[in-house]
Amino acid sequence: MPKSLELVIERVILASRWLLVLFYLGLAIALGVYALSFGAKLWDFVSHVFSIDESDAILKMLGLIDAALVASLVVMVIISGYENYVSRFDDEESVHWLGEIDAGSLKIKVASTIVAISSIHLLQVFLNVHTFTGEQLMWYTIIHIAFVVSALFLAYIDRISALTKSLGKAAKTANADPVEKQAKNEAN
Repeated sequence: MPKSLELVIERVILASRWLLVLFYLGLAIALGVYALSFGAKLWDFVSHVFSIDESDAILKMLGLIDAALVASLVVMVIISGYENYVSRFDDEESVHWLGEIDAGSLKIKVASTIVAISSIHLLQVFLNVHTFTGEQLMWYTIIHIAFVVSALFLAYIDRISALTKSLGKAAKTANADPVEKQAKNEAN
């Protein structure tokens, strides 16, 4: 393959990451629509707060918490996805609160949020236990346990990956040129 054709292909492949911006903008629009849905849930709760019993109030608040977790998940995916796959933010101070989120960390945060959302749904189910059959309760519980186990495996895999990276860096440092080691030690 001629070198010029290879360069063109590489440029097209690298430029294709900008197509992800459409997905992130779409998620931002969906988040706006979801905010309207949240507003409707909040209004329903506030307008009926004095006429509902405690268990219904708890269920409605759990629904609001669930919506907030879903919205937070969407924001996390938008920001970290853009930062990891499209381009760095010019003003990094504006997203410093997000921390360092690579693809592995994002997967763990997403899995943790999904477990939290699933926990809230399961709690809502158990608060309305009389409206579900035993088989439905069993399946809700099994599905929740599957989410928990998946999140634990992702965290374990991320931990192994981090240890492997740190061992690789330690090996590189141990095998580094003695002059480089001395320069690093003097710099510290």
